Amino acid sequence: MNIAGLWIALEDATLENGCLHFVPGSHTEGVAKRFIRNPNGDSPSMIFVGSMPEVSSEKFVAAPVKRGSLVVIHGEVVHRSEANRSKESRNIYTFHVIETDGSAYSKENWLQPTAEMPHFPLLY
Repeated sequence: MNIAGLWIALEDATLENGCLHFVPGSHTEGVAKRFIRNPNGDSPSMIFVGSMPEVSSEKFVAAPVKRGSLVVIHGEVVHRSEANRSKESRNIYTFHVIETDGSAYSKENWLQPTAEMPHFPLLY
C-alpha cells in the first residue's frame, strides 16, 4: 500500500520555528516502527511497534518552506521537526492519502473507519 503525507505550511516554517527535516533516501529502507491500535484494547489506545534504528543527526536535511507551500512526504521516509524555539508560531495543516486499489487496509492501523464513516472518502 502506498501512502503520502500532505503537509501545508499555513505560516513560514523556518529553522528557528521547527521546520521539517528529512533523511534523504530513507524511503527505500522499509518501515521499522509503526503506530498501531493497541491490540489489547488497553490504555493507551495507540502504541508503537518496532523500533527505529539510530539515525545520526547529520543525516537529516532541513526543509524550510514559505507560507502556502505544500510538502509531499513519502509514507516511508524518516522525518522529524525540531521544537519551536522562536517567538513565532508555525501552524500547519496535514493529512494522509492512501492508494487503495488492489491493496488491503490493515486492521492494526491506528486510523479505522467508523460507523459514521464506514469507508474513507475517495479522492477520485
